[in-house]
Amino acid sequence: MSASKLDAVYRSILLTKFFTKGWGKPENLRRLFEFRKVVSNREECFKLVERDYPVTITKFYWRRRNLMVKPLLKEAGIGGIILENPFYGLRKPIDQIRSSLHNVSDIFVMGGCLILESLVLFHWCERNGLGPLGVTGLSMGGHMASLAATNWPKPLVLVPCLSWSTASAVFLQGVMAHSINWDLLEDQYLSDGEYREKLSKMVTIVDEAFLAGKKFARTYSQNMEKNVQTATQTKTSDNVGNNNNKNLDITYKENKNESENTEKVIDVTKTVLDSNKIVKNANRTELENQIENLNEELKKLLEECKINQALYEKLISNKKFELDPQDIEDINKLTENKLKEMLLKCKVAELRNEETLLSETLTHTKESNDTTKQRNMGTSNITADNTNVPILKAPEKNELIPEADKSKSWNITDFTSDIWANLPFFKPSGKKIDIGKIHWRDREALQFMRGIMDECTHLSNFSVPFDTSLIIAVCAQHDAYVPRDDVGTLEEIWPGAEVRYVDAGHVSAYLLHQSLFRSCIIEAFERSKKRWKDGKHIN
Repeated sequence: MSASKLDAVYRSILLTKFFTKGWGKPENLRRLFEFRKVVSNREECFKLVERDYPVTITKFYWRRRNLMVKPLLKEAGIGGIILENPFYGLRKPIDQIRSSLHNVSDIFVMGGCLILESLVLFHWCERNGLGPLGVTGLSMGGHMASLAATNWPKPLVLVPCLSWSTASAVFLQGVMAHSINWDLLEDQYLSDGEYREKLSKMVTIVDEAFLAGKKFARTYSQNMEKNVQTATQTKTSDNVGNNNNKNLDITYKENKNESENTEKVIDVTKTVLDSNKIVKNANRTELENQIENLNEELKKLLEECKINQALYEKLISNKKFELDPQDIEDINKLTENKLKEMLLKCKVAELRNEETLLSETLTHTKESNDTTKQRNMGTSNITADNTNVPILKAPEKNELIPEADKSKSWNITDFTSDIWANLPFFKPSGKKIDIGKIHWRDREALQFMRGIMDECTHLSNFSVPFDTSLIIAVCAQHDAYVPRDDVGTLEEIWPGAEVRYVDAGHVSAYLLHQSLFRSCIIEAFERSKKRWKDGKHIN
């Protein structure tokens, strides 16, 4: 699914940056990794919080109270307690701006605290006779709600909204990745041996093995099917061969020479032509294939009336040309992907010019050499004089483009390169790590980020909720904040959970689909009432 452009634009106008102080102290990360092993075990984590642990109530959260809690109370009689995340609101450090965490380790502190605090609130609700119980949240809150639900040893409604199975994709693949100073993180990672030599060995990239296993299973199944089909076809061909042998005519014929001794006539001309055709196809360069494909794309643009005939002819002519006002208007109407295709077309055209020039130069050299050889063959003396061999000289720019023509004639590359250079997301950043152009596997620091995020936030590292049938997750199809590619799905991690999708991005779903989130919460509580009563299953 395509990512929402609104999500990217919204994130780009926010000036706040994440993890401006780096990874966090190595000793703190080491303790957090060890603590994760405790809170991820439901039995061990449940023992950490006493049943009568006190609760403090505050009265803030105007937006959440009026958009979620009050409507739920009015529509379905469902009351709510709003738990403020650590490092949010009044619980953030004084010098922290909004929710922009200073250290990578802060997000793991947040998750551990919220798990334990949720247990405190669940105990408080039970002491006061409230139930059935449930937990929900949006975006980061949705993932924190999922973590909280893993450690309650009783049926619990869970409705995570606009979240997924791990935070690693959020900070490495989503639009949030552009809000991180990756150069700072890489410098810290490489300069302190604790991160690289010790901490990196304590974490595991969960979905590498998970997806590799899925790929192996899928590939193995496909190979097995292919082998079965091959064996069936072989068996069938053998049967056909056996049948043919049974029908052989072995009777004596008088005209045996006519039938068996007839010479086979070989069409030499056809054979040579076929071999030349094979060689020609084999020698087709990748450049020619690119040119052919791009010409087809330009033809599609013409057929779709995205560009006019005149502009089309200019683009495929591979010559310098001038842009008319209508040409510029047509170019401005093209989408980003189509414009990139045109840029690539012009790049290929430049390469084709160079290839043609080189080919012509080599041809000229070959002809001159042939003339020299023919002249020398008329004499008995062979000399080593190279005066007749032309000296190859690289053509100067002034020879290719006369100075007088530069002001009048220019190509599409000159025009579009200026456009791309002025777009904010194509300006050279001067950074060592441009997260938009590399994959997280390409740099060791990015691999470390993927590893620690999976280690401390991936739901497969935590206990499975008590009853997964009470889980309804709501996701945005075009979510650019929370990508779902290359990570395990909720249905695979929590069999029985239900995932629903809205046709929106992260920001638009948050603004426009609050009523859908509430309806899913109400539906999940109705399921709980039908399945459980006082903690006991209803038959």
